[in-house]
Amino acid sequence: MKHIFLIITVLTTLQINVLKAQTFEYIEYPYPVNEFHFIIESVSGNMAYMDVKPAVSNGRTVLLLHGKNFNGYYWKNVIASLSDSGYRVIAPDQIGWGKSSYPNIHYSFHLLSRCTKQLLDSLGITFMGSKIEIIAHSMGGMLGTRFALMYPESVDKLILENPIGLEDYKTFVPYRTVDEQFQKELSATYESYKKYRQSYYPVWKPEYEELVKVQASVLKYAMFKDIAFVNAVTYEMIYEQPVVYEFKDLKVPVYFIIGKEDRTIVGKDLLSKEMQESHGQVVILARDLVQKIPVASIIEFPGVGHIPHIQEPEMFMNTVFSILEK
Repeated sequence: MKHIFLIITVLTTLQINVLKAQTFEYIEYPYPVNEFHFIIESVSGNMAYMDVKPAVSNGRTVLLLHGKNFNGYYWKNVIASLSDSGYRVIAPDQIGWGKSSYPNIHYSFHLLSRCTKQLLDSLGITFMGSKIEIIAHSMGGMLGTRFALMYPESVDKLILENPIGLEDYKTFVPYRTVDEQFQKELSATYESYKKYRQSYYPVWKPEYEELVKVQASVLKYAMFKDIAFVNAVTYEMIYEQPVVYEFKDLKVPVYFIIGKEDRTIVGKDLLSKEMQESHGQVVILARDLVQKIPVASIIEFPGVGHIPHIQEPEMFMNTVFSILEK
């Protein structure tokens, strides 16, 4: 059995050139992008991240964890608000997303958590016992939960923005093999990406088109097949690695920020209409989990869908600051 390990290493010029080819080259991120180099399962690559330091620091750091159909780009307004208020902000593209590499490895929330922790350690943020605040959206909620379970000593607060994984998808969504999911990912078009994103909002607005363009930019890459395959295996990761049973074990305060109109289900297209209606009720699921977590609360946004920080940015940030100031 291969052992999964991660190290910081000095890469040769050839390796670095290979890594730089594996980027969202057509997308300009709102802040400079740095690279954290790694070797996992004998595969070298890079983890891209934005490290935004405030003009006047309050000494605190916020880690932003993106969702599956996203990357660090969509945090730009959140980063600006936090930085303007004195927070240092770390916004990584997880390995297999955005400007990071897309290695063919075994993906797990444990591995992504470890990579993220070692990134933070390399920056001197958590290495000496300092704590971070986490804001995690969608699939990032599953990752943030795993991170907090693995490294509770490094987390001050866990803010979950419309997280997925509040139910165990494999108990009601039919199984789809990686090969089947890969074929589905390969068939993606601009129109299919847009149609899926439209389900995130109660009412679609022209300004939401920007994030469709960001996601669909991968369609023009020569390495699109590699990206599609990673998309398939990370779907499998979500399906096979639930965190819902471990919320009760969290030792850090948890705050749910929930758009009440969210009905996101991973594998929703495989369900009948009746099954779709009986699952994916995110606000009800979050209310139930709040009762099981030692320290937890929920803030609900009426009329808001899956991405509150895009749909209602001012309301979202006001809520975030009220939590961070506690």
